[in-house]
Amino acid sequence: MARKILKGKIISHKTDKTAVVVVNRFIKHEKYKKYFQTSKKYKAHDEKNEYAPGDVVLIQETRPISKEKHFIILKKA
Repeated sequence: MARKILKGKIISHKTDKTAVVVVNRFIKHEKYKKYFQTSKKYKAHDEKNEYAPGDVVLIQETRPISKEKHFIILKKA
């Protein structure tokens, strides 16, 4: 099974080894056929604390690291 790879922007890095990444997507409305933007926040693991808020990064789905954290940061996009 392929693991999801998403592109997003870091909005918070206040906790140790964890970054909050917001991923924006365009979705087409079923009835009106208009595209609109939605966003979702993911907590991603950052082992060396090397990324800062404002960085655009690629995150990959992985095994659960903690209760809410199941993505890791691969690299800057």
